[in-house]
Amino acid sequence: MYNYSSHEGYTPYRSLQNRTVFITGGASGIGACLVEAFASQGAQVAFVDVDQAAATALCDQLVADGYNRPWFTPVDVSCVTELQQSVSAAQQALGNITVLINNAADDQRYRTDTVTEQQWVDGLAVNLTPAFFAAQTVKPMMAAAGGGAILNISSVNARFGPPDMAGYITAKAGLLGLTKALATEYGSDNIRVNAILPGWVATEKQLARWLTPEQEAAWMDRVCLRKRLGAHDVAKLALFLASDDAAMITSQQLVVDGGRL
Repeated sequence: MYNYSSHEGYTPYRSLQNRTVFITGGASGIGACLVEAFASQGAQVAFVDVDQAAATALCDQLVADGYNRPWFTPVDVSCVTELQQSVSAAQQALGNITVLINNAADDQRYRTDTVTEQQWVDGLAVNLTPAFFAAQTVKPMMAAAGGGAILNISSVNARFGPPDMAGYITAKAGLLGLTKALATEYGSDNIRVNAILPGWVATEKQLARWLTPEQEAAWMDRVCLRKRLGAHDVAKLALFLASDDAAMITSQQLVVDGGRL
């Protein structure tokens, strides 16, 4: 679970107070940090994830830290109907959703020459498809509320293309196209759509599976700021983009990676 003591606090955005925020993949990693960050603003936070144990632990920790308990329901985002139903249930519980963060992802590695059709389809079903249908579902709510903000969590891998991640990279690049398309179509309803492209964030999952000391040393040789990138760095950007301070920022791709060279 996200280490809450690893950040120095968040800039307060008064416009986020009482705003209803829906986050996919919010139980761990970047998602858990996003849940905590928006809870710290006094927002009404709803999130979904397949990991019920991690989600419960996160909610308990937030209550212990003095925040309101987030609304949570277990959801496999690859099931579009299940995802849409959870969005509607969150609306019934908390009111119209005016901030959507499409964060759920699965960054499995597969050798490109051995990827099966099912692996390819499964990757898109988690990393790309849910973002569209979640946005489609919240759009009427945001329009009725006078506007809103949608954030798609992409990846710098969509620009650099490391090996053995063809499906993941394709999906994350697809989120950039989706961001442009929805920003154009939803702008008349004052709905802003932006993409965040994190670098290699040192979450517990990444440290356990992929980010070895050797890999991290190689990463540090390719960035301007030779510091470990944390989930809180992504959350700080998300808070700004969701707030009224970013009222004229839409259709953008914003990178937070320490200056990848």
